[in-house]
Amino acid sequence: MIDEERVLATALKNAGVAVIAQDRNLKVLWTQNLPSSWQGGAVAGSSDEDFLGEADAQASIAIKRQVLETGQSDKYELRYGSGDGGRWFSIWVDIRRDPAGDVQGVLSTIVDITNQKHREQTLRTLLREVSHRSKNLLAIIQSIATQTGRYSGSIDVFLARFRGRIQSLASSQDLVTSSNWRGAMLSELVAGQVSRYCEDPEFSIRLKGVDPYLNPNAALHIGLALHELVINSMSHGALSRPNGYVSLSAILEENEDKKRVVILNWHENTRVADSEIGDRRFGSIALERVVPASLEGEATLSFADGYLDYRLSIPEDNFEL
Repeated sequence: MIDEERVLATALKNAGVAVIAQDRNLKVLWTQNLPSSWQGGAVAGSSDEDFLGEADAQASIAIKRQVLETGQSDKYELRYGSGDGGRWFSIWVDIRRDPAGDVQGVLSTIVDITNQKHREQTLRTLLREVSHRSKNLLAIIQSIATQTGRYSGSIDVFLARFRGRIQSLASSQDLVTSSNWRGAMLSELVAGQVSRYCEDPEFSIRLKGVDPYLNPNAALHIGLALHELVINSMSHGALSRPNGYVSLSAILEENEDKKRVVILNWHENTRVADSEIGDRRFGSIALERVVPASLEGEATLSFADGYLDYRLSIPEDNFEL
């Protein structure tokens, strides 16, 4: 019997299971493998009030008394300790009987479920994040659909433009997802948007300056801006000509409030005439209003002397360096 008890004690220890035996008055008779955080594991002769907080002790005693009265087993969870060092335990309470079947007290089986609780919390956090991101993404898609429809003369034109913008959004979303929702590097974003249209992205878009890590919201909206600029350039600008290229700079500056901003500047030779500047299609609306508003930044789009310049200020809340 002694050997069996040793084997059982070893098995309980290896499984991370603790046991507390209490009499009918809920005084601790003996324990096995009790966590050291519980008064150093030495609680024999004490009661729940002695090694648990007041509220936890009252809840624990109520459950154990109910088990003694009804003879029905019960289960509850307990958090022992506070802050980062606190641990969660799942506790099963059963009746203790003597060989004759008379009730002698209760037996509590205790399992540490802290890691499980952490996983559950992480999962809840991820689900909330996914829900938040999904709502944002749907709002962006709704805006794209509405504005594209407003500035498209026919259903065919609408479908072509809408597909391109959704594909652009999907490309940026892929980068965000692959980073576990952290965001994307500006250089990755540029390459992803340009490679869909140009064989040599590094030649076509010559990026200089800093390479900030953009948060998910910034990555999606700046990706949309890059898409509009690339499409326009393929039709009217530098990328519509052999060996044409665009200069894109990202310069770190301080604004009037001494906060960091990245100034993104797109500069290219274009064939768009000054008379066409007043045509406020979705592309210019997105570049001058939608994108800067989503970043709480500012933007300007100008045509002068045969050149197109797009300047976007990106406040520091949108990036890391």
